[in-house]
Amino acid sequence: MSLRKLYYLLPPAARILARKLVFMPSDMLERLSGRDELIPPKGLIYTGGGDFKETGFRFLGYFKEYGNLSPDDHVLDIGSGIGRLAIPLTNYLSSEATYNGFDVIAQGVNWCTQNITVKYPQFRFHHIDLKNDLYRNDGSEAKEYTFPLTDSSQDFIFLISVFTHLVPEEMERYISEIARLLSKEKTCFATFFVLDKDKPQVNPNFSFKHNYGHYALMDEKVTSANVAFEKDYLMAVFEKNGLTVEHYLPGHWRDPSKSDGTLDFQDIVVLRKG
Repeated sequence: MSLRKLYYLLPPAARILARKLVFMPSDMLERLSGRDELIPPKGLIYTGGGDFKETGFRFLGYFKEYGNLSPDDHVLDIGSGIGRLAIPLTNYLSSEATYNGFDVIAQGVNWCTQNITVKYPQFRFHHIDLKNDLYRNDGSEAKEYTFPLTDSSQDFIFLISVFTHLVPEEMERYISEIARLLSKEKTCFATFFVLDKDKPQVNPNFSFKHNYGHYALMDEKVTSANVAFEKDYLMAVFEKNGLTVEHYLPGHWRDPSKSDGTLDFQDIVVLRKG
């Protein structure tokens, strides 16, 4: 049985606790030797793999190059986690900008508030009480959630590895909310797993075997673990909500041997509100 399977067998709260225990020795060592205050302990990082700091700054580069992010923008980070993208933005966004981060895990929101907001008051983090069987068993339904922000108030919205954890009704609700919140001609930068018939999936260690028509799951017992959407279905959802695809940048999850020329493991979609 793979480590991923074993991880998913644990209840959501136990997954976070297991990570804390695994990284406790190295986190204690880093604390004693001196750790950057704006980098969370490894045991608290519950989203994404790879180098925490490098990933954040790399995506900031993508935001500027492909999403036209400007220093004075009003920014919404959906799935802000424990600040992986907020941290590099503190050195980029001006005092005229605003940043709101929303996440379903209180641990991440609390850490960011205590370590980022105290230094950068325009950075605000919000805990949203939503159910997700990867991260928590209780909460409200994401398919009914309304973000507490006014219409057309955001210049740049991003979701990194969020749509990969939402089933269709939830994804459609979020896309509808993004369209409501974006100002005209402004941008959403998001990552997906896109089932694209023109780009065959050949990675035997990362496949979506449970097909439900316009979407597929990697693990049918944890429906929010890894979700892939059929490309034509996604495009129809975007069009329905008045969003145009500015960039579609396939990732290398389908075939790691052909990673040259791809930006990330997941597929990147940049949307603009008409």
